[in-house]
Amino acid sequence: MAARSRWPGLFWAVLSRRRAPGPGRCLSYQPHPPAPGTWSTELSRLSHGDLYRLSVTDPDRFWGSAAADRLRWAEPFHRVRDCDLSSGRIGWFLGGKLNVSVNCLDVHVEKHPDRVALIWERDEPGTEVKVTYRELLETTCRLANALKSHGINKGDRVAIYMSVSPLAVAAMLACVRIGAVHTVVFAGFSSDALAGRIQDAGCKAVITFNEGVRGGRVIQLKAMVDAAVKTCPSVQHVFVCQRTETPAVMGERDVRLEEVRSILRVVLQAMSSQPAVCAPEPLDSEDLLFLLYTSGSTGKPKGVVHTQAGYLLYASLTHQYVFDYRDGDVFGCVADVGWITGHSYVVYGPLCNGATTVLFESTPVYPNPGRYWETVERLRISQFYGAPTALRLLLKYGESWVKKYDRSSLRTLGSVGEPINHEAWHWFHSVVGEGRCPLVDTWWQTETGGVCIAPRPADEGAPIVPAMAMRPFFGIQPVLMGEKGEPLSGNDITGALCISQPWPGIARSIYGDHQRFVDAYFKPYPGFYFSGDGAYRSEDGFYQITGRMDDVINVSGHRLGTAEIEDALDEHPAVPETAVIGIPHDIKGEGKDTMKEGKKGRDEKCATLVCQVVTRLPKTRSGKIMRRILRKVAMETTEDLGDVSTLDDPSVVKEIIEAHEEYRKQREEEKKKK
Repeated sequence: MAARSRWPGLFWAVLSRRRAPGPGRCLSYQPHPPAPGTWSTELSRLSHGDLYRLSVTDPDRFWGSAAADRLRWAEPFHRVRDCDLSSGRIGWFLGGKLNVSVNCLDVHVEKHPDRVALIWERDEPGTEVKVTYRELLETTCRLANALKSHGINKGDRVAIYMSVSPLAVAAMLACVRIGAVHTVVFAGFSSDALAGRIQDAGCKAVITFNEGVRGGRVIQLKAMVDAAVKTCPSVQHVFVCQRTETPAVMGERDVRLEEVRSILRVVLQAMSSQPAVCAPEPLDSEDLLFLLYTSGSTGKPKGVVHTQAGYLLYASLTHQYVFDYRDGDVFGCVADVGWITGHSYVVYGPLCNGATTVLFESTPVYPNPGRYWETVERLRISQFYGAPTALRLLLKYGESWVKKYDRSSLRTLGSVGEPINHEAWHWFHSVVGEGRCPLVDTWWQTETGGVCIAPRPADEGAPIVPAMAMRPFFGIQPVLMGEKGEPLSGNDITGALCISQPWPGIARSIYGDHQRFVDAYFKPYPGFYFSGDGAYRSEDGFYQITGRMDDVINVSGHRLGTAEIEDALDEHPAVPETAVIGIPHDIKGEGKDTMKEGKKGRDEKCATLVCQVVTRLPKTRSGKIMRRILRKVAMETTEDLGDVSTLDDPSVVKEIIEAHEEYRKQREEEKKKK
């Protein structure tokens, strides 16, 4: 891999400039790229406000400087960007070649090979495993050579179905090193869900464990893979690693990557027959990096496409600036690597920055509700990044489980996955963070690649408003759109959340269906990226996410965000969690049907709000409430629920349907009495 390119000049000449483009279009720059080091010298001297203004008024200078300074290139890029959001054409750092694994491993091994890259917080507390950058590079290269020796080459798709572990990270980086495209499937999805993703991607191989371990339970991963690949003719090999001592049942296409050994030595001894050096494949900046499947609102999984350089740069930059990452910190994101949060803020962002990142294999309540905070104390975690769903769960257990442990190492708290309600925000900030840690409520999506709106970065002393995402990140220009598709000006307004300019981390397509990509994200508001979310811009110009636009309720012409209603209901001490969905109403347009998780009891009613109490809500394994299922139940169209394989426990659907039927009968009886 060539050394970092040396290019002269921070301010480069524009050889050709057309008139100012419309929204979503890029000027046709042909720049002389900037010199490495300029990001950390010239640009770092600017205030946050000046940096943000530069990023949106001169994105070529901003992103070009960042890419030249922060990434190691095999060949320099000759054009910063070429984008047209109307057609979904997005290209960044054109002509450049690099390898993501080199930027995540080799560059750090050269400087500090014995720095800890990964702390594997295994399911049983107190049994963590630390892996240095040198060890992770060696394991990655051995696994990459194993893949190559079995015919996996550049462009081939590889499914990874593994629990959170150093080998799962090495599997991702091994694919990257040889130019294969990985798609990580959460190790808990059903065999049908796994098969559907393998089929759509046309995967040539699967990498898995014999078994997974989570929350004290053993998960039969290899058996799930065996069931899935029966309907996947594209799969030629299944590579099997050992997570537990139980021998895996091997078939003709299976490849054992190691013998059963002590799990404490598994990372160092894995693939010992393979050489520890693997030359990295120089990849074009727009070559596919990974596919990540998301169910979406229709229930049909879609493979979101992310490419090499732009995604890595954006993940790296957001990781550093949103969370105030500093050298020597222990970064604790508790997401699974099967989600985009795990990709961006467990693996690629932290490793690109040379950080020590935590791999959390367990659950928030195993073996007790103090697990997160005991881990913070033992590992001396500096940043803690988790989901509001988990926080609301832990809030039920009171403060004692938090205050039992020393959390003085914490410097930044983060929330991800959905809007955080006020009660959970204040508990997280005041109890967990002792009122001294900035809490960044981050808004972003699988499709954005990284954080787009968050309270930080900001100028020193800038306020943080509870339960608000607040400020756009560098290069992000939010626009709120009205009901007629017009951009809304001014503050104290609500509209559809769009973004007017492309940024390096944005997804490039939906795998195998680019038209679906265009229709979903760029057709609703031509020239803009449509997030699918609604947002409120406050009088101070800060942004608050109000929920999915398909969950915005129109009552007699008044548009109400479901997140706002849920936040109000969650304030009641008897309501641990709420899901609000809109249903058609003959007179008012849409009524509101609310399902509240709690003890079974009398249904509560009011003039415009219909409430149904259920014992559980339908959640994915990442903790998100699957509201489209609730809407179908409320509208009594449950014959076509779509894909429910991502639910943590699909049996909850039957419970809710039965509860709703009982509720409906009660209402009919009450009407007859009247």
